[in-house]
Amino acid sequence: MTDSISRETIDSDEMDPDFVDKIVEAGADRIRTCIQCGTCSSVCPSGRRTAFRTRELMRKALLGLKDEVLSSPDLWLCATCLTCLERCPRQIKVTDAIVIMRNMAVKEGYMLPQHRKVSQKLIQTGHAVPIDEANQEMRKELGLQEIPPTVHSHKDALKDVKRIMEETGFNDLVEGAEMEKDSK
Repeated sequence: MTDSISRETIDSDEMDPDFVDKIVEAGADRIRTCIQCGTCSSVCPSGRRTAFRTRELMRKALLGLKDEVLSSPDLWLCATCLTCLERCPRQIKVTDAIVIMRNMAVKEGYMLPQHRKVSQKLIQTGHAVPIDEANQEMRKELGLQEIPPTVHSHKDALKDVKRIMEETGFNDLVEGAEMEKDSK
């Protein structure tokens, strides 16, 4: 019985040669020096518990597979712990590259439903996790103020936070991401 090697070819229509340039210009300047050694994947805490493979994501980015990278749920599995950077023999800012690609994904309309929900909470309340009665009670039991000194206790600050989100385009990004792209 002979084993055959599967060879997948990439159609040039799938490749965006400017994709890696945009990642570099946004701050991940050493990404092109990646030698695909696999250190990033082998030390990744998220990769130990999920199907996330940092090296594969970096390789696809280097190949210019923009749509595949930006639409991949794996892009959101990185815990941004910086372990990959600390161990990378080329000192590639892998975490920065992933954050850059996440930002690109949202601008292209790709956003996971969970991230949209948290972002909408942020737009509404100024917090990703609002303080409900149970949290207030727990804070009180711990000897803390029931309401933390944040926009929860400074209503004028919420107006400022909302203005900042509007002026920076955050609202448009959250609303612009299409639900159909969420399920890819």
